[in-house]
Amino acid sequence: MLQRAISPIRRRLDRAGIFLSGACAVHCLLSIVLVSGLGLGEELFLSPDIHRIGLVIATLIAAVAIGWGALRHRMAAPFVVAMTGLTFMGGALAVPHGAKEAILTIIGVALVSLGHILNMRHTHSASCAERCKD
Repeated sequence: MLQRAISPIRRRLDRAGIFLSGACAVHCLLSIVLVSGLGLGEELFLSPDIHRIGLVIATLIAAVAIGWGALRHRMAAPFVVAMTGLTFMGGALAVPHGAKEAILTIIGVALVSLGHILNMRHTHSASCAERCKD
């Protein structure tokens, strides 16, 4: 019963993680175009604080949503994929702004997003299997 109440919350967190991953990828691409191509918004788009805060938020959402999911469906793939993505995102903080940072970040957010998608699929499959055996 409690698991059924928690499942919609975790699903919303997975969806939020996917949305934020996409928003981060768009931010990276827009930053390159606006700052490099047009010379606009360097202080806003390239602020290290935006990237640090984004990584903290991504880590928290992934830890809660994918952690709950892993406990529920006992599948390691979503966790491993998402943590690999978070590692790429963390690595992006260690390089100077530019193409390398954008590439590492986009790889990272793509993997985090994939981890959330896998988590939702595995949890849905586990829920279906549980209901079918009753």
